[in-house]
Amino acid sequence: MAKSQDFNTMIQDMMSAFPVDMTGAQDAFKSTAALGEKMSKAALEAAEKSAAVSSKWTTETLAKIGDASKAKPEAADYSESVKTFASASAEMASENMAAFAEIAKKLQMETVELLMAAGKDMGEEATAAVKKATDDVTKAAKKSA
Repeated sequence: MAKSQDFNTMIQDMMSAFPVDMTGAQDAFKSTAALGEKMSKAALEAAEKSAAVSSKWTTETLAKIGDASKAKPEAADYSESVKTFASASAEMASENMAAFAEIAKKLQMETVELLMAAGKDMGEEATAAVKKATDDVTKAAKKSA
């Protein structure tokens, strides 16, 4: 009867013959996690500011419509009230859209800065990893010769 091979031992022997330095992978994970945290923080700040603008806009609109819905002594006063409300609404829309644009612009700038910094860091890490690998291969080649 044929004896089956122990593949666990064979794989362990193979893996020990080719040791792998996992510090590069660990550093990459840490860098990615830090970038994710910074990006999340920027997005949450923008969402908070957007919510504040929306809330303010809603409050102001409700106040203006409250004024427009009051009873008027003359029929012509209703059209004037609607005209005033429409004018105020257009002005508020313009102001609030500009506020949203500023929030988006700030978030965009923060995102670009974070990604550029991350790219620079990753480039430096890659250069260091390649240099270390080259040194290790050179040492191993000299040792075997």
